[in-house]
Amino acid sequence: MPLEPFKTSDALTMGVELELQIVNTYDQDLCSGADDLLALLARAPFPGSVTPEMTQSMIEIATGVHTRYGELLVQLRAIRDTLVAAADRLNVELAGGGTHPFQRWFEQRIFDKPRFQQLSGLYGYLAKQFTVFGQHVHIGCRSADEALFLLHALNRYVPHFIALSASSPFFQGADTLFDSARLNSVFAFPLSGRAPFVLRWDEFEQGYFRKMESTGVVRSMKDFYWDIRPKPEYGTIELRVCDTPLTVERAAALAGYLQALCRLLLEGGDPPPLEDDYLVYTYNRFQACRFGLDGVLVHPRTREALSIREDILVTLRRLAPHAQALDSEAALAEIERVAGAAGNHASALRAVHARTGSLQAVVRAAAGALRAGVIS
Repeated sequence: MPLEPFKTSDALTMGVELELQIVNTYDQDLCSGADDLLALLARAPFPGSVTPEMTQSMIEIATGVHTRYGELLVQLRAIRDTLVAAADRLNVELAGGGTHPFQRWFEQRIFDKPRFQQLSGLYGYLAKQFTVFGQHVHIGCRSADEALFLLHALNRYVPHFIALSASSPFFQGADTLFDSARLNSVFAFPLSGRAPFVLRWDEFEQGYFRKMESTGVVRSMKDFYWDIRPKPEYGTIELRVCDTPLTVERAAALAGYLQALCRLLLEGGDPPPLEDDYLVYTYNRFQACRFGLDGVLVHPRTREALSIREDILVTLRRLAPHAQALDSEAALAEIERVAGAAGNHASALRAVHARTGSLQAVVRAAAGALRAGVIS
């Protein structure tokens, strides 16, 4: 199958996708409610798009294309309100969070869609274990070469997004000691991780992709589960490392942070990316998954070790003029609040569990946070 031509987009446009949990109201476990929820939502106009995901206990929502953080936040809140109203009619709850704290993977049902059934046949039990929930952020690119530049220039900032979005400390009934346990499930797939270091689209298409296609291992870009991947049909890059936050407000702030970072990079704010930048990539990513904002990353150029929290706060100061130009100061203020004081949603969920001793209470808090925009 030929690789789709890369559609050009306006630079720095953005869109967000969120995978959400469908939860029973009586025991807070996941429930197979996607068919009923999608059927109900199809009866009236929806302020975005909503589609099925791998298993029946998941749905994915997506915004339109936006240039400004404020407009994105307005749409995400409208989507959230519509979803919550529909879930109430069906007597189910919806929640963010990168993992459900105690669901059992073998009880999940694969959604009846050809691609999901094909993936289930290929990956076996991993497909059901992929009942994990992430946020994807798309950034528009003016050319395919610009997309590859941004993809690799962002590599050193990937731990920021893992740590800021982390919301999956519990899995299969236990505290994993990871802030983002979700990404461990993603890493199990053979085509996950980082994209190959190629900066020209013709080399990527005719060299890497054609060779991979000839092996029979891949047929399209959808077969790659990279941390950041190009999406030629949209003219974007797609950041895929984030857990689904507990609130749409946090999701919008993460998108605004990424947009401002991309503007910094396109204007030469960092040196051009090099293959050697990836020497510390896997280590830094692990630190973010395991320890969140308290993780320690190694700067790929200076080899200096510093906390992820500190690196975010330093980066925010560099982004101030870009946030002003993009009208996203409020987004960066939220990121500063998280990194500087409030902590990520993994720490908030652990606090609920420490206070209540109940994983059911953790799920109730997550569902309440989606409704209210704040976890309590």
